[in-house]
Amino acid sequence: MTFTTPAAGAAPRLGVESDGLVHDLPVLADRAGAALPSDLLSFVQAGPAALETARRLLDGPRPAGAVVHRLDAVTPCVPFRPGKIIGVGLNYVEHVEESSRSLDTDKDLPPRPVLFGKPATAVTGPGQPVLHNADLTTQLDWECELAVVIGRTAFRVSEEEAYAYVFGYSILNDISARDQRRSGQWFFSKGQDSYAPFGPVVVTRDAIPDPMALDLALRVNGVTKQKSNTRHMLFPIARLIADISSGMTLEPGDVIATGSPSGVGAGMVPPQYLVPGDTVEASVERIGTLTNPVVDAR
Repeated sequence: MTFTTPAAGAAPRLGVESDGLVHDLPVLADRAGAALPSDLLSFVQAGPAALETARRLLDGPRPAGAVVHRLDAVTPCVPFRPGKIIGVGLNYVEHVEESSRSLDTDKDLPPRPVLFGKPATAVTGPGQPVLHNADLTTQLDWECELAVVIGRTAFRVSEEEAYAYVFGYSILNDISARDQRRSGQWFFSKGQDSYAPFGPVVVTRDAIPDPMALDLALRVNGVTKQKSNTRHMLFPIARLIADISSGMTLEPGDVIATGSPSGVGAGMVPPQYLVPGDTVEASVERIGTLTNPVVDAR
């Protein structure tokens, strides 16, 4: 995880959470005479060797000077800013029906993954505001999604080998201004600043043996709006990695947002949308909860 402490001016730190404690990983490495990157993106990009070093240090005795915090004494930050975010649309069967009814998308199941991009400038962290700009939207919507963090350069990867290229998993809330689609294109609708809340942590691949069996849920002001499981994906993670990498290089630190289940605001009768003062919570089993307030951007 990436975190800060209450110390004045404290910069974000790279940590590992275990049993309610957060270990400052760069300090641990330094005190043990090892070297590890000081931020999570660089750590992911450093590859398997960095992960093995971290595991060895965490499994061994704590050297003098190692820094450990209680989990409730630190503040999670956005894990990192991805090189690119690949969004997947219409990847849950019930959401396909919901979208065809409320958003004029095709009622038939897509034969291949529906892909779009979100810029890195859309990324924001846990506890940070989702910006509601009433000059641009009155239809600000939510989408709870499992995020896949790529750990190795992948090009033309088969489904059988796809998971070998995954570093780990997190949560991404695919915030969308439904009334800002342009001739069917989603980039501005989904790519504005703060439209990609990401976090609160990244869980390594080995800690989630089956990412295709995770419960997802989303709440607005404590009321559940979405509730599903990743097993209901139309295109599973391995298929997504194979499809995307068939023509696009996936790099360490890239993120695939694997799609939203049904229960988005546009599909409600009548439709429901986020407004300033709301709090939105996206949860994924074994990862945690990503919480963000909605604030007036003007």
